[in-house]
This record gives sequence, C-alpha cells and structure tokens, in this order.
Amino acid sequence: MKEKHVVDLRNESIWDYVKVLNNGMYVFTKEVRYFSKRYGKWVVCEVSDLSDGATCARDLDTFGWGVHDDLCRTGKFEDGSKCSNWQASRILSDILKIEGYGFSARTWLIGTWLFGGGKARDNGMI
Repeated sequence: MKEKHVVDLRNESIWDYVKVLNNGMYVFTKEVRYFSKRYGKWVVCEVSDLSDGATCARDLDTFGWGVHDDLCRTGKFEDGSKCSNWQASRILSDILKIEGYGFSARTWLIGTWLFGGGKARDNGMI
C-alpha cells in the first residue's frame, strides 16, 4: 500500500492544497494529513472538504484553519475518538506556532475556544 503524504507545516503552503471558491470558502483539492503530537491523534482533511479559513479575519498561509474546521465539523479525530472544543483549539494553536505565527497561535487559541467549536464544542469545552 502506498504511504500517505503527511503535510510539512514548515515547508509547504496551504495554497497548494486548496482552491478558493467564489463565496470565499476553500475546498481541498489534495488530502491533508496532520498528526497531533500533543494528543497522539491524526486529523485528515479529505479532497472536497470545505473550510472558511479564518472566520472574520485575514487568512494566513496556514494549514491550521482547515484542520480546525475539520475537527469542529466532525467532532472526531481520524480514529473516531471524540475531539473537544479545547483540543480543536489547541491543535490550531500548535499548527500556527509551528508555522511561525506565534502571536496568532495565542490569540486564536482563546478566540476559537470561546466562540467556535461546532460538534467539537458539543463534545465539551475541555
């Protein structure tokens, strides 16, 4: 079986994995696989998954929004285990930090935890 590509957060661009739609949404044109070392879990954004990027803010060249949106939309990690709102926000923050967006990593951690979450929020705030 062919090994799946794991995205390189430091050296790849989200813009090589998504297409911007007329409504401002992003659609994944390539699969994005991310492994959270913090939680020991995989998150996979499939081809044709949608993301709204940074809701009500300027989008950065980051994989964080798509991964976060996937967790909030499904409320689950790839293995089927539940993802809480805090976990989804921490993963976004972890990705932003790795990509060099330290200030945004801190501010979006709190913002997405307080005001976002979707199905991840339904699984609990923490």
